[in-house]
Amino acid sequence: MSESFDLRKVLKDWPYDPEQDARLTKGEDGRDILQVRTPMGIEQYELDGRPDGEKPHGMESWLEYQEEKLRRKKMEGREIEFELKPRDCAELFNEGTLYYFRYVRLFQLRDWTRTVRDTARNLRVFDLVHRYARREEDKQYLEKWRAYIIRMKASAQAMMALEKNAHEEALAATNQAIEQIQELDEIDDETFQFERERSLSALRDLAEQIQKNRPLSELEKLEKQMNTAIERQEFERAAQLRDKIRVLKKEPGTATSP
Repeated sequence: MSESFDLRKVLKDWPYDPEQDARLTKGEDGRDILQVRTPMGIEQYELDGRPDGEKPHGMESWLEYQEEKLRRKKMEGREIEFELKPRDCAELFNEGTLYYFRYVRLFQLRDWTRTVRDTARNLRVFDLVHRYARREEDKQYLEKWRAYIIRMKASAQAMMALEKNAHEEALAATNQAIEQIQELDEIDDETFQFERERSLSALRDLAEQIQKNRPLSELEKLEKQMNTAIERQEFERAAQLRDKIRVLKKEPGTATSP
């Protein structure tokens, strides 16, 4: 029987606080790791590669293993032979859950780059299973959560852009995600319908906030000043501003205001 190890001291050094329950720290070898404090213990995730550090078939993950099999079949002109059996799908589902647990915490820690990486990675799982699963129930199993993961990916992309003051880029990522969700095939499933509506609502709120806080372009500033001048019946100033607006609109690369 192996020697027992009492975790009480470790847990006491990091008391559980639901508001501060995730942290980035260093492993014994100096690598960065993610730790999550739960009410009864501590979970640990690798920041890169598969969250549990496993390497199925020597690959980074079960997804990469299946993608490599598919790539070889395509090179041989035998893609039609590739399929995901129920066991394969179960492995992909379980593995995807590990990445889900990690990217939720990465989002919490404002690690936008890794959040985008992990959500994009799980969307690859969705696409692979939806196309190549042998059983129809496996093909449809993940689709109920597609809207949610699209939202998480776009939200992280938007936040990453906002940190660079790239408001237009953030708005584009948000609006693109809204369009993607709106174009999803209808599924007769309560979870799908709930996640779709919740995700659309969240993304629209985000887009509204981005638009509200977006710095005005030079053209928009002039148009705002002109409208104010008209309201104050300062018609000479309004005419001068209108002329400036006309000149600016003729310049290459000048976008018209929405």
